[in-house]
Amino acid sequence: MEDKHQAFDKVPSKVGVLGGGRMGAGIAHGFLIKGADVVVVERDDAAATAARERIERSTATSHERGALDQTVEAVLGRLTVSTDRSDFSDRELVVEAVPEDWGLKTSSLQSVEAHLPEGAVLASNTSSLSVTGLSQELTRPENFLGLHFFNPVPASTLVEVVVGARTAPEVVEAARTWTAGLGKTAVVVNDAPGFASSRLGVAIALEAMRMVEEGVASAEDIDNAMVLGYKHPTGPLKTTDIVGLDVRLGIAEYLASTLGDRFAPPQILRDKVAAGELGRKTGQGFFSWD
Repeated sequence: MEDKHQAFDKVPSKVGVLGGGRMGAGIAHGFLIKGADVVVVERDDAAATAARERIERSTATSHERGALDQTVEAVLGRLTVSTDRSDFSDRELVVEAVPEDWGLKTSSLQSVEAHLPEGAVLASNTSSLSVTGLSQELTRPENFLGLHFFNPVPASTLVEVVVGARTAPEVVEAARTWTAGLGKTAVVVNDAPGFASSRLGVAIALEAMRMVEEGVASAEDIDNAMVLGYKHPTGPLKTTDIVGLDVRLGIAEYLASTLGDRFAPPQILRDKVAAGELGRKTGQGFFSWD
């Protein structure tokens, strides 16, 4: 059978990102500094402006840290930020990075796929939703997979490659190649609720929350136990603050609905989200942030 996919390079020359929030901007940054031409599409002009500013700041930070082998101007010269999804029409890879809502994910993926050339790869940055389930809403599920990047994307060295039931083998291999080209390590998992990283990470974090709720120890001491005793770079509660308590709540609710009550969100998590204490992005979560 003739291979209809393009010849996959170490990093695609033309990449698209749908959504320019913290994750989407980080993904765009990662491909930009490795030489790709990147289009970021946002929902409106205000969001597009904010996305561009995020990417400009992160690129300047990379330059200050000596992580660029070219000028900031050269990197940003390959960036386009728009509100028009037809700008994806010549992309080799598009990564969807919108919030973890099933309806929003499926409608976003469908609208992007409608603009892609036949051999392009479409990926979701979902951290927990079924890649196989999302692919059932698409016309070319063989070109679709999960690329789960981790926050903060520029510093993280991991990408979880999630293989759907109909993902083509050559697309999986391309994802491995691209991940290596970004200077990151691919962990390949078959589609399952929470994959590997979210399932394990959320399980530890939820138990840490229950310990705070029960007065076992303070958030700081619980985190220190994992950092010093198990060599975790960041404790589960501080990680929750970085990811966002609202994001963790959504993942926990999904895992509880698919895997059972062991993933039921503790009341302390629900209370903090209801109070707007979402972690670093609001200044308060299990810890206070400047």
